[in-house]
Amino acid sequence: MTQDDTAENKKSSPSRWSLLKRRWGRWRDRLRERPRTEFFYRIAVGVIGLIVFGLGILAIPYPGPGWAIVFIGLGILATEFDWARKLLAYARERYDKVMEWFHRQPGYVQMLGGLLTAVIVALTLWLLGAMDWGAELVGLNPDWFNSPIGLGD
Repeated sequence: MTQDDTAENKKSSPSRWSLLKRRWGRWRDRLRERPRTEFFYRIAVGVIGLIVFGLGILAIPYPGPGWAIVFIGLGILATEFDWARKLLAYARERYDKVMEWFHRQPGYVQMLGGLLTAVIVALTLWLLGAMDWGAELVGLNPDWFNSPIGLGD
């Protein structure tokens, strides 16, 4: 078998991803034949998707993959719900446009965006009592580090 024959076989044989999608589709078709099971499956997907989506929303202002978690949550929901599929497409399009716009802005606007993000992070950490906890770890204990809503005391 020559290298050309191997390349030809790769082109004609289905990829692992397409095989996985086909298996998933057949499994979903069998599930649709059992309405009660499908109902509970959709509820489970909805609950899991909303939890992941909510965690992503909470994580957006923090360093790390906040938006990625939002999109994963929407992706989970989109496997079962048309409204989530439409929202995911819309959100991805809007996110890309906003990021394009943001990166075209002058450096001071980008720095203000970073500063605003840092302020939001600091405020939420303060409200959740994490600043007080962190200050105690290093031996500081000013009263203004205490959460105004009593968390973390």
